[in-house]
Amino acid sequence: MANEQRRRRVEEQIQQELSEILRLEMKDPRVGLITISGVKVSPDFAAAKIYYTILGSAEDCEAADVGLRSAAGFLRSALGKRLRIHNIPELRFTYDTSIERGVRLSQLIDQAVADLPPTEE
Repeated sequence: MANEQRRRRVEEQIQQELSEILRLEMKDPRVGLITISGVKVSPDFAAAKIYYTILGSAEDCEAADVGLRSAAGFLRSALGKRLRIHNIPELRFTYDTSIERGVRLSQLIDQAVADLPPTEE
């Protein structure tokens, strides 16, 4: 149980620090307005899956993905200077599609409600 709490704290700290690093220190023009939406650290703390969203088109998303993957070493090093943990996990970036899925589901629900026949009260 204590290990699970520690993992959650490390995930939160990585999310906060990585957001700050991307905002202040990242100079790559491919990496624009990125939001870190979540972090999942493996049970052995060897790898961290970083979920992100970006404002823009599919091309912007692909460019950001390439930029993040190429900057993974820099970002890991910058995290190492900020975090007080023994081993900094390997960073693996994944585009978070949950927001797009939520918007699409909301549109489908709105469309289904609009297609219903009016009810008499």
